[in-house]
Amino acid sequence: MLATLSRQHDPKVLVGFDTADDAGVYQISPELALVQTVDFFTPIVDDPFTFGQIAAVNALSDVYAMGGRPLTSLAIVCFPEKADLQILAQILAGGLSKMVEAGCTVIGGHSIRDDETKFGYSVTGSVHPGRILQNGGARVGDSLVLTKALGTGVISTALKADKTKPAWIEAATKSMTTLNKLAAETAAQLGAEVHGATDVTGFGLIGHVREMALAGKVSVRIDAAKLPVLPGAIECVRAGYLPGGLKANRDFAECLVEYGSEVDDATKALVFDPQTAGGLLLSISAEAANRYIDALKSGGGEATVVGEILPKGKPLIRVA
Repeated sequence: MLATLSRQHDPKVLVGFDTADDAGVYQISPELALVQTVDFFTPIVDDPFTFGQIAAVNALSDVYAMGGRPLTSLAIVCFPEKADLQILAQILAGGLSKMVEAGCTVIGGHSIRDDETKFGYSVTGSVHPGRILQNGGARVGDSLVLTKALGTGVISTALKADKTKPAWIEAATKSMTTLNKLAAETAAQLGAEVHGATDVTGFGLIGHVREMALAGKVSVRIDAAKLPVLPGAIECVRAGYLPGGLKANRDFAECLVEYGSEVDDATKALVFDPQTAGGLLLSISAEAANRYIDALKSGGGEATVVGEILPKGKPLIRVA
């Protein structure tokens, strides 16, 4: 639908919606640009405080993926008229707790009555115009690094059917409530050796890899055996707990994917799983990738080299 809209020509727009990047970037001065994004969704866990945390982490992630630092946020609330307002209070408190952790000030918001609860934020951050990370920056020879495990979509779907184990829920919740702040700050320390970035969210790993490949005019090889996977995710896939978003992602992007003979059916599904508050996906020079991973681990984070950037060719994406 965006392709049908007339284009605005503003030289201060450094990143707009035409490149399918994670956030927009608007230049204020030679040293300063604003990063702007918005994200909200329906509850994916039962606990309202945790839902608020996840919604905040998810909204903040787009700023981190652009190399930015979150500054302010506005809450977006849809809530049933006759529902218990203490539930809303817990959602707001959960979101605020993560905004405080991120050093991002909540300065207001907007609410409407709605039959279905929805919550999220519009976030504004800052970045130096010369240090923006975009999804099209990947270079041939780079390592592809992922900072969180996959599987939140299928585990959340199984949770709705009450078919999960406590350990699976705990691991998925920990992942979804972990800010990408440390991962982004560690990437900033590498400077020019980080060439491109995005975060893995609703379009799944393949959807976001597709955006990186098309924007950067490259191809990508993903090492299926190295993909980090949340506990229980494979079991949820094999049991058939596949969210509608996974199926939509697969219908849209699988035509660009070639699989190695050793890749099993569960992995073929999981690479399309829509993630909530997923990790950063970074294109880093091969020489610096392990330094990034070691630095992140020393700070308490995790990351894995899951593939490499190849010259443009067919297939666009190979999973082997």
